[in-house]
Amino acid sequence: CDNFTDLNLSHCFLGTSLYVRLLLYTRANPACGRELHHQRFPSEPLFNLSRPTAFVIHGYRPTGAPPVWIDHLVRLLAERRDVNVIVVDWNRGAANLNYLTAVAYTREAAHNLTGFIRSMQEEGASLDSMHLIGVSLGAHLAGFVGANLKGKIGRITLDPAGPLFTSATPDERLDPSDAMFVDVLHTDMDFGLRGAHGHIDFYANGGADQPGCPKTIFAKSYFVCDHQRSMFLYLCALNGTCSLTAYPCASYADFLDGRCLQCEAFKPASCGYDVIQWRESLLKLGQTKAFFSTTASHPYTLNYRVDMVTWNQYLRWGVVYIRLHSGRNVTEARIDSKLLRFEQFTSTRLLAQFDEDLPHVHKISLRINTGNVIGPRYKIRLLRIRLTPLERPQRPLMCRFDIFMEENTEVAFRPLS
Repeated sequence: CDNFTDLNLSHCFLGTSLYVRLLLYTRANPACGRELHHQRFPSEPLFNLSRPTAFVIHGYRPTGAPPVWIDHLVRLLAERRDVNVIVVDWNRGAANLNYLTAVAYTREAAHNLTGFIRSMQEEGASLDSMHLIGVSLGAHLAGFVGANLKGKIGRITLDPAGPLFTSATPDERLDPSDAMFVDVLHTDMDFGLRGAHGHIDFYANGGADQPGCPKTIFAKSYFVCDHQRSMFLYLCALNGTCSLTAYPCASYADFLDGRCLQCEAFKPASCGYDVIQWRESLLKLGQTKAFFSTTASHPYTLNYRVDMVTWNQYLRWGVVYIRLHSGRNVTEARIDSKLLRFEQFTSTRLLAQFDEDLPHVHKISLRINTGNVIGPRYKIRLLRIRLTPLERPQRPLMCRFDIFMEENTEVAFRPLS
């Protein structure tokens, strides 16, 4: 087997010069790479040019070690579809303590890969059947390849790096013209690229800080956790254990307010590998932003749309706490992105995110915290509350009608399906 180049910190301190290796994996060799010669590749019997080809392109490697996700991604791509998976190993070049050096090498590596793809095309391969999956600097590298090929590559995916690219012009970074379809997943606004740079841009938790990642620079994983989450979300969606449903929306704040959980112009899209099925609709709409929320760990999402109709005599402002009970197991959602307004005959839509999946909910607890600690507790009447599972459409809605409660006091009830 030909394995991904494994370097260490000494190589990074001394610096590495660019050397690009292309490692082929297929369903016949999902765990054993075959290095392809840049000119003599047609002689490799496992390389079938009539199949689609996915190129996996890593980013900056300040430690020199192979990416922890690469073997998993290769295996899942080969399982999902009969494709050639080519790992673009430019670790010699990406492994430099000087980030500027690695950035400069992306252009050279893109020129190298462009030449290889042109050779494939000459042998009968179709550009529109090619998918470049680029991580961090690898996404910009993919964009440069796409630009070299006049945007005729079928698809470019994932999360472009931010440092040195935030004020770059479109021809200096990934942009929608680099491929027939570009989908971007944002999980880090510090080391990832801000703004919209694809035909569709997905923003997990607003695209900034991710749940479970450290907030202080002194934590060991501070520099990688948020940025690397994009790949872990992509892997989770690819293997079918996550349902990352994203909703087109003007902003993350509007999404949290429940304003975009139903859209007539464009239905919710599954973030990840399967978004390609919405390509034609997205291309008609132009650049689209789509948002979704996740938890800190696998399976990452468990969201409910909560619709409430209140009838209270006095205007109240507050935050909502909802608990789901299943036997002795309890999971809670705190909806506190902003103070909510409750008044006479007002319909309120919320997004509730729970950390644990409880498939058989036998009781729901609800509390509206207004912060009122002086004077009498005002009563709030719920004419209706309805919880709709967003990622589990096969599950029934949970409803209840005519509930009387006091502010700052929890009320429990059995849901009706």
